[in-house]
Amino acid sequence: MTRALLSIGSNLGDRYAYLRDAVEGLGERVVLVSGVYETPPWGDTEQPAYLNGVVLAVDPEADARAWLTMARALESAAGRVRDPERRFGPRTLDVDVIAVWDAAGEPVTSADEELTLPHPRVHERAFVLKPWLDIQPYAQVPGRGWVTDLLNLPELAADANALTPRPDLALESDQ
Repeated sequence: MTRALLSIGSNLGDRYAYLRDAVEGLGERVVLVSGVYETPPWGDTEQPAYLNGVVLAVDPEADARAWLTMARALESAAGRVRDPERRFGPRTLDVDVIAVWDAAGEPVTSADEELTLPHPRVHERAFVLKPWLDIQPYAQVPGRGWVTDLLNLPELAADANALTPRPDLALESDQ
């Protein structure tokens, strides 16, 4: 059995519906879902604000590559179109595999160009770290340290303060 932390985000169309559909698409794998945060765009600021959250999921048969396949299937179902000219551009749904743990609870590492684990930029992204704390207050980014410590770094503190909690938008699995 593996456990995965997936980040979900949307800034096109019915953002909330895309996030809900992603959680529902994971079905019985869903263990915990964070709150939803409205966040300014990251990396490419000429686009609408995002809704972001994270999902902790388990699967008795999935390996790290299977989590990536699931993430891409969820994006495809949401009509995601990748624009090679705008790597951090707008999207209907973005699902990133942030971290995967094996059956023994050990972090899975990968340097594969298609799937780097843990996610190579998670320690720079308050829009992933802050929701992660919603579901795992003592979370650690494998190889980077405690999520609370990362969020207190000066380079992330301003980003973390720019996140707006959206308690009116609850995400949960119906499974």
